[in-house]
Amino acid sequence: MSDPILSPLHSRHEALGAKFSEFGGWLMPLQYAGVVAEHRAVRTAVGVFDVSHLGKMRVSGPGAADFVNTVITNDLRRIVPGQAQYTLLCNDAGGVIDDMICYLISDDEVFIIPNASNTTTVVELIAAQAPAGISVVNEHRDYAIIAVQGTSSDETLSALGLPVGHEYLSFVRTSWAGTPLTVCRTGYTGERGYELVVPSAAAGELWDAVLVAGREYDIVPCGLGARDTLRTEMGYPLHGHDLSPQISPVMANLGWAVGWDKPTFWGADALHAQREAKSGPLLRGLKAQGRAIPRPEMEVFVGDTSVGVVTSGTFSPTLQVGVALALLDRSVKLGDVVEVAVRNRREPFEVVKPPFVTPAVRES
Repeated sequence: MSDPILSPLHSRHEALGAKFSEFGGWLMPLQYAGVVAEHRAVRTAVGVFDVSHLGKMRVSGPGAADFVNTVITNDLRRIVPGQAQYTLLCNDAGGVIDDMICYLISDDEVFIIPNASNTTTVVELIAAQAPAGISVVNEHRDYAIIAVQGTSSDETLSALGLPVGHEYLSFVRTSWAGTPLTVCRTGYTGERGYELVVPSAAAGELWDAVLVAGREYDIVPCGLGARDTLRTEMGYPLHGHDLSPQISPVMANLGWAVGWDKPTFWGADALHAQREAKSGPLLRGLKAQGRAIPRPEMEVFVGDTSVGVVTSGTFSPTLQVGVALALLDRSVKLGDVVEVAVRNRREPFEVVKPPFVTPAVRES
């Protein structure tokens, strides 16, 4: 097995005392001061994450956006250049090969950020279908991504002279210290924030500058452990857990990310059939009524009947209770109380609609 890939910021993380773990073939910071402290910093002040393990790919050439639109579930015609869109890539059965963000640069250029472990697959699948004149390039190692997330993210980036305040799911192409930089109003924490896409060679200098600029706002470096607890509180799905080649957008309640009226996209026939059938499991939220902490693959019961399985579960630092996403039979309704098998005990959980805490991503 090959050694994990190191982020361009790896030496910075070592100097900050990070604990590391492998994510999608990359060795990335799991935590620094601790997951709970980092989580709370994002909810109350500002945190900075290295998410350079995320994929980067570029589709360009005449009609590139129209081509991409025949592949992904969402409809790129809903947005204009300078905007971004959450979308999915599905197989013929409607299962999710990957979920991703598409950045519409122009009719002839789309920048896509898939998940780390799926990047090569996504690039190869899309490239295999690209018509003559359309280029599909894997730029995974060419760029780093620094996520500045939290209530003081605007102030932090303003101190660096970077553009802030643009609409959620939009981006601005600019430069910093002579380096081209894209400032994206996106993130995976549920808080107001930005993601900075920067050439890998300049990532270290920008990371250092962000930490200095955010010092008066109590910025802290955050690992992917806090990123996971933050996204779970929001009910954001994670591929490989809440989405997979066996779990479709219909099952995951992501119908809003499907352009149902588009002429075609990968998996369209299967997804239309699933939507019409109104059968099969659905992804729901679970909130502990006691002190139990749910974890992935724990079974969910109503009485003696198994009704599903936890796909993501954690302790919510904000709510101080266990929360989870679970794939449940449609017979289970919002407001029902189910039991999760936690360490050989049955623990009660209420079925709720995520997010578990109020999101702040769209705040102006």
